[in-house]
Amino acid sequence: MLRTTKIIAACALFTWAGATLAQPNVVRDVVQNVAQLSASGSVEVQQDLLSIAMSTTRDGADASAVQTQLKQALDTALAQARQAAAPGQMDVRTGAFSLQPRYGKDGKINGWQGSTELVLEGRDFLRITATAGKIQTLTLANVGFALSREQRAKVEGEAQALAIERFKGRAADVAKAFGFGSYTLREVSIGSNDQGSPRPYAMAIQARSAMSDAPVSVEAGKSTVTVTVSGSVQMK
Repeated sequence: MLRTTKIIAACALFTWAGATLAQPNVVRDVVQNVAQLSASGSVEVQQDLLSIAMSTTRDGADASAVQTQLKQALDTALAQARQAAAPGQMDVRTGAFSLQPRYGKDGKINGWQGSTELVLEGRDFLRITATAGKIQTLTLANVGFALSREQRAKVEGEAQALAIERFKGRAADVAKAFGFGSYTLREVSIGSNDQGSPRPYAMAIQARSAMSDAPVSVEAGKSTVTVTVSGSVQMK
């Protein structure tokens, strides 16, 4: 048993020593002549998605009665909105619903208050504003503009192509400036964002008659979609 143990220990020592001696032969990759770059491409586009939120509040001594009043107001508005709903043109959905106790000076509950919300959203501005104008059980709470998914995808593609071309141009210029003939791409990342400029209370003159019953006149602003390409290139 003693002889066997010594042989095993000797083999382990030899293996460790062999690994230690082999380490100096490992060739490490030294990064040289690498440039970090970034470039952006921006495209301005008309906002094509309108969102109108309508809401109402109720107050009373009985929680059940307040909840019933809110439900009736919302159901009536939903029935009117659904008649004009069209996929993509005007989508209808319920928003926030709340019911909370109201406290008196003595810290005890002396009533209840609640609110409910309905959202009309889509690309058909006239349909949405006209429908909102017909709803009597809810009032205007918020108006917002954005880009539809289809519009955003299209514009992001254009901005991305522009950003990539600018990145490639910068990479070629930098490589040339340092005396290199070309470059290869090492790594790259792409990010995008958009910044809008909504004008919810402006209205185009030609739309006045069609929107006369609307609770608010609207005209979309523009969004600027920006795509940034950043990464590193190997100059050679």
